[in-house]
Amino acid sequence: MSWRIVPISRVPQVVDVLAEWHHAEWGTLMPGWSLDSARSELESHLLSPACPTTLVALDAGSAVAGSVSLVIEDAPEFADLSPWLASLYVVPEQRGRGLGRSLVGAMLAHARGVGIDHLHLFTPDHRDWYQRLGWSALGPRLLAGRPVELMKRGTASLDSAGNR
Repeated sequence: MSWRIVPISRVPQVVDVLAEWHHAEWGTLMPGWSLDSARSELESHLLSPACPTTLVALDAGSAVAGSVSLVIEDAPEFADLSPWLASLYVVPEQRGRGLGRSLVGAMLAHARGVGIDHLHLFTPDHRDWYQRLGWSALGPRLLAGRPVELMKRGTASLDSAGNR
């Protein structure tokens, strides 16, 4: 399967769709984070070539297949850590085909290219998947009363797929 991964600034028309997906997927982890907040954050990524930014995966027919973001802060509870790989989302019909891995690799390469040497993330459910991609677990934490795993990864010495 092949995808094109492009900066959100090249496809600004996808902001509303991505905001809906992101809010539906993670809204319960972020009390007070509204659909309008999600939209505003993505709109700010249109203006930033470095950080914050979002990369968008388009399938062969140019339909949105997924996205991933790079942000300074991802949750107020973790304000002591920065920057973050955030909002990795792949549409259900594209899952299991390597798109998530491609999006993570593209964002790690982007981060390295703009001088960022490490990234953090949190995940409620996918610690093992991220560990297979080279992320290190920093331990469990609570986010909005829900357990999540904090993780970290350096961006140096990556191949084009984001592998060490």
